[in-house]
Amino acid sequence: MFIDSHAHLEGKRFDADRDEVLIRAKAAGVTTYLAIGNGDGPDTADCGIRLAEQYNGRPEYPEIWASVGIHPHEARLANEAAYAQLAAWARHPRIVAWGEIGLDYFYDHSPREVQKEVFRRQMELAKAARLPIIIHCRPSDNSDNAWDDCLSLITENWAPTGSHGILHCFTGSVEHARRALDLGFLISFAGNITFPKAQNIRDAAQMVPLDRMLIETDSPYLAPIPHRGQRNEPAFVIETARQIAALQGMPPEAIGEQTSENFRRIFKLIGNGPSPTVPQNVI
Repeated sequence: MFIDSHAHLEGKRFDADRDEVLIRAKAAGVTTYLAIGNGDGPDTADCGIRLAEQYNGRPEYPEIWASVGIHPHEARLANEAAYAQLAAWARHPRIVAWGEIGLDYFYDHSPREVQKEVFRRQMELAKAARLPIIIHCRPSDNSDNAWDDCLSLITENWAPTGSHGILHCFTGSVEHARRALDLGFLISFAGNITFPKAQNIRDAAQMVPLDRMLIETDSPYLAPIPHRGQRNEPAFVIETARQIAALQGMPPEAIGEQTSENFRRIFKLIGNGPSPTVPQNVI
């Protein structure tokens, strides 16, 4: 059993064969995936909800949970109306997380100070909604600038809440991973862990405890070897599990079982729905 903890299947790249993509995932052993709710900006951040409503309850497809949030690329589009709409969507029964949110200094599609302010505001909203946060962090070339700012903002604005979160598609150093673990976060690894030049990611994956780890595809991006260069899809999350299994000296199925348990724990999922009875300090 495997869970893809982060995928974007709402876009045009899946319009022609989304059903088949989900059927392939289920056939490959992917029982669940988290539909990330960023869309093309605040107005379409309910995209994960819509996918969950369309596909859940059909046994040929994985179960779908969803998140909601404003990506740092679209931080410039945030306003009070957008925040109010996000807060309303966050009450949907399929929403289990707020994200992905954070900082992206590689593309700088939104001014950095705007990204920081929108990140802070969304941490406040996630706290009010009692949802864990999913973090996107990408620094500019040859720099730790976004990591330093992101982890500092989490320390100042999120750690005091005692709540948890996920560093998605981790690309940092072992030290960044350690700092995130100290803040109560889980670390999620994607298909780029298989890339030849990604030794820093593999080093982090060897250090992160298995009970603090998730796996993801970040579909349609970052297809793992042997699918590199193709459109990524949830069925390929098994290749990420296989790489981590090789690093840990374990079978891929064991990685799948443990990361699935971690997913259910951080999102407080029991059976077919969120459980309000699981204590906040389960991690």
